[in-house]
Amino acid sequence: MGGSPESRVIAVIARNREDQSPTTDHHRQECRCHKTKATKSSLSQRSEKMNRQELIAVLLKLTEQLGHTPSRVELMRHGGVTRQQIKNNFCTYKEMLETCGLEKLGPGKKVEMADLFNDWTSIVRSMGKIPTYMEYEEKSKYSLHPLRARFGSWLHVPAGLKQYADEQGLAAEWADVRKLVEEHARRQKGSWRLAAAQPVPALMIGQPMYGEFTGWSPLACAPTNELGVVFLFGAMALHLGFLVLRIQAEFPDCEALRLVAEKRLQKVRIEFEQESRNFMRHMHDPAGCDLIICWEHNWPECPLPVLELKKELGKLLATLGKNKALPLMTEIGTSGDPVIG
Repeated sequence: MGGSPESRVIAVIARNREDQSPTTDHHRQECRCHKTKATKSSLSQRSEKMNRQELIAVLLKLTEQLGHTPSRVELMRHGGVTRQQIKNNFCTYKEMLETCGLEKLGPGKKVEMADLFNDWTSIVRSMGKIPTYMEYEEKSKYSLHPLRARFGSWLHVPAGLKQYADEQGLAAEWADVRKLVEEHARRQKGSWRLAAAQPVPALMIGQPMYGEFTGWSPLACAPTNELGVVFLFGAMALHLGFLVLRIQAEFPDCEALRLVAEKRLQKVRIEFEQESRNFMRHMHDPAGCDLIICWEHNWPECPLPVLELKKELGKLLATLGKNKALPLMTEIGTSGDPVIG
């Protein structure tokens, strides 16, 4: 990639003008017409004013700085670009990269274990401690997925990489990091979460991973992704007092009618997340949503109401007892909580 970012921007713009045709323009316009417009914050209003040329300049400049094609997360984090900007101007991040003549280095290309190990250990050394998953996501050039896919949970990562280092004979090269891993394990000893993560068994590569067993419920194992949350909510919707109007790929995920008083319903805009904190990580606009429905609520400062299915499923199962049919919500209690009957 020769030349300055400015000269490359000019070249890309010129090439785009030559390549544009009525068919391409019609396809792009048709794609944009299918995008649902969420309620806009000041940030999203600024994003509408940012044109294709400005976005191209940001992407090419960041590519020069990083020395590799940035992922969408890197572009949003380091380039100040929002998800909506990409949708408004290119429809998809893939199209944006193709427009700039860049190759995607993300999902679909397997990251080697040695690269993950070196990246993780460098972060540990720079921080002087074991990173949380949010710290890792902020500092790593990779997403959380490669390590989670290999070890099943973020809790497994330190012990799993320790096992990898032992198998590869890397005792001398990573002695300093190993010491931090062992200190971390000692501090966490006795924690039920870490106890569940230790010891790390040999994982079967290519085999699916399941969440914890939930008992007798529509979903036998706990959701490990957003789609699991969507399915479980669908199975529980009537019992929780919801009538779904639509599900969509755009933000927010769902529109539904909710029982708020006897014989009274209100429409609510719902966003599904595996963890409530993911709403913030996905940079959604709170003004465009009324309720977050998740499996686990881990965002205490969340500005929106949260319905935690993990807790609600526990209530349902406790109420169910020996019955073989899930009860339906029939009325709203004075406290505002659903009454199961």
